Amino acid sequence: MRQARLHPLDAKRLIPIAASGTRSYAFLALLLAMAAGLGFIAGARDRFRVSDVCFGARRPASPDISIALSDGHTPQKCPSREPHAASPPAAKNVWAPLSSAEILDVKEWLLKPSQGLNLTEGANSTDSDNIVFLIEHYNPAKSDALGFLDDSKSPPPPYARVTINHGGVESPVTRDYLVGPLPTSSTTTIRQLTEIYHREDIPFNARGVPDVISMFGALGKTMAPLEAALKDLFNGTIKGDLLADTFTAGPSGGWGVNGSSRRYWVSWKVNAPGSWLLPSNLYTYVDSSGTDPSQWSVVKVVYHNQSFPSVSSFLDAYTNNSIVRFPLPSFGNNTWTTRKRIGKPRELDTLPGPRSVSFAGLRFKVDKKRGYVSWLGWGMYLSFDRDMGLSLWDVRFRGERIAYQIAPQECLVQYTGHDPVQSITTWMDRFFGMGMFTKDLFPNYDCPAEAVFLPATLYHPLLGPITRERAICIFEMDTGRPLTRHYGDFPGESGAVKGYVLTVRSIATLGNYDYLFDYIFHLDGTIEVKVSASGYLQGGYWTPDQADYGSRINRNNMGNVHDHVINFKVDLDIAGVNNTFRKTTSVVEPVSLPWLDDDDWRLDGPNKEVLQHKLAFTYVDQEGDASRVSYPANFKEVFAIVNRDAKNAWGSERGYAVRPGLSPIHNTITKSNRMLKNANWAAHNLAVSLRKDTEPSSSSMWNLHLPGDPPVDFDKFFDGEDIAQKDLVLWINVGTHHQPVAEDAPTTKTNLAASSFFLAPVNYFDSDIAMESLNAITLDLVGTDPTSAPAYQFDDNGVPQSFNCISDAPPSFSYDPQVG
Repeated sequence: MRQARLHPLDAKRLIPIAASGTRSYAFLALLLAMAAGLGFIAGARDRFRVSDVCFGARRPASPDISIALSDGHTPQKCPSREPHAASPPAAKNVWAPLSSAEILDVKEWLLKPSQGLNLTEGANSTDSDNIVFLIEHYNPAKSDALGFLDDSKSPPPPYARVTINHGGVESPVTRDYLVGPLPTSSTTTIRQLTEIYHREDIPFNARGVPDVISMFGALGKTMAPLEAALKDLFNGTIKGDLLADTFTAGPSGGWGVNGSSRRYWVSWKVNAPGSWLLPSNLYTYVDSSGTDPSQWSVVKVVYHNQSFPSVSSFLDAYTNNSIVRFPLPSFGNNTWTTRKRIGKPRELDTLPGPRSVSFAGLRFKVDKKRGYVSWLGWGMYLSFDRDMGLSLWDVRFRGERIAYQIAPQECLVQYTGHDPVQSITTWMDRFFGMGMFTKDLFPNYDCPAEAVFLPATLYHPLLGPITRERAICIFEMDTGRPLTRHYGDFPGESGAVKGYVLTVRSIATLGNYDYLFDYIFHLDGTIEVKVSASGYLQGGYWTPDQADYGSRINRNNMGNVHDHVINFKVDLDIAGVNNTFRKTTSVVEPVSLPWLDDDDWRLDGPNKEVLQHKLAFTYVDQEGDASRVSYPANFKEVFAIVNRDAKNAWGSERGYAVRPGLSPIHNTITKSNRMLKNANWAAHNLAVSLRKDTEPSSSSMWNLHLPGDPPVDFDKFFDGEDIAQKDLVLWINVGTHHQPVAEDAPTTKTNLAASSFFLAPVNYFDSDIAMESLNAITLDLVGTDPTSAPAYQFDDNGVPQSFNCISDAPPSFSYDPQVG
């Protein structure tokens, strides 16, 4: 039972109704509740004014707070939906993506014969040509960026990262280059970029795919020797015609171990909407090594769990009827794999749902030219790249830098199953490009109606510069619950702060899966990083042998168990760049207390001990096992980055903690043959290492196909260096252990397939900084008659939540289907 409130001696003066005691107050409140339920309040409106009892009387507004209110009868038109112009702390975003003009400037410079690169335009190229696969901004050294931001030095000169697939040389290879300074001039140079990798060259068999459509067409042509058998066994065709073929390819990943070959299993799926859910139970093992797609060939065949070591052995079994035939598959109406609405309309669902309107105008500011956003004390620069899309830089709160960088690094998906594809597939989506596969967001569906959209420009190896006009959306949202609140008896105790957040969002579609990246900013200084998934499962063919590997979701279809693990780089700068990794653990201790020396307590030990828990602090001084951690059972340990040389007003180290949110997981399987060294970051929930410009990412786009010798070996980051009061970086994982169910068809749901972490202040401030918010209310009892119903006086800081205006209708839905 809660301890009763003991009122001070002058409670009668402070709270008149308290003169009757707490029980009288509670009894009166009960009577009021009963009266309200019976309608007595309405009948007694002559005695109690609605403004006094139901809502209370507003205290006079502060003179420095004002909103242009209407006359109370005829609402005025709402302010513009356009955001106010932001004021970035620096005149230049030194992490901004290259513009179309800057990309073309670099490309023209590279194509000059004097460079000696012998390049072919991507649109006219084949794998046996030298092509520019990537041109994008290369981030400056942190010291140079901070010198510009904090010390008024000149901005660091821009450079471009350039990736070239050298397919036209005697020994084909892929290389990264650094080109700059930009714009190109007589001083511009090119050199190989090697310092950020653990190997100099990238084997050509691990290269990126300039054109996925051409790849799928070439895979179809490998099936020519099986044409007659496919027609008989499946009543289908596979000729490399993506519009006419009965089946389409669903490759496994990765495609090699050390780059000596490029081989993978292919699941042949029905060429229909939602093809990822429609496997045929036919699999081929394809060799696509080298530079000539006409030499691609099928090495092995599996038909309904019957394995054949070659095409000829499969055809022999088919010809002599030793193959076990299965019934012809039905390619009928597969509407269950589409997003067509099903069932009867639900009651009132014909009405459009609620939508958020900022009646007084948007409260966040945007500088679209510089990619800068600010909101209620928060400010940040935005960037965007081919590999992982949206990233945040120089994130500040109330003028202090909290994070230098927050950026996704890799997205791992590891499958399981009883077939050649699901049993071996591991995807690392940086290879395909989370940024490259970011399309324009659906207005009113992917983001609220009043969201502000920002563009992103990238380089496509065949199309050149492409711009997604709605790659990013920004919006403020009322969470529908208070951030803080309390109802109390004393003056100043009752009140609430509204729970507003700002969200910066981008969505990438990697084949079957859609990933929503949300960066959510709270009023108390907390940053929430959240990833949600939707889209189609990479489905398998259901047989009884698959029962342990997933759920049956249709007649011959299943969802296979798999892990999603997404890695983030978080470079916190707490009161400066020199920080320490601190672990705070709750430990249980037996304590003998002198005031527990009687028999009224059943104590925990023979010495009249009581068990309680206390905090134990550990500071990690070196990189290694101690700086790579998994969340403990019961989450009894808190991990934080603190500045031991910076204290708050109460003598505590200022810091920010990593708080696990939804689904705090790491990968189930580590060190398998398909992931020897290429995803070691996935083995723990978080890791802390010394920040280095030469270790900008935990992965690379080529790691997927080089697990035996990856360009970035995360284990090598942890070489025992001193990390006490140094510039540190956190590597934090989110994800889900996805055990699919029937409700994942046709597509998974973002409410369940979601994971997050929080970056939250730990003694960074002296108190709850959200109490600065003007969108808050305090309530105090007024009146002296204990026999009357209590009335309240409230203070809403002059920001009335009843403010109203006439909002423009949101624009009709329109969407630009883009190529690339």
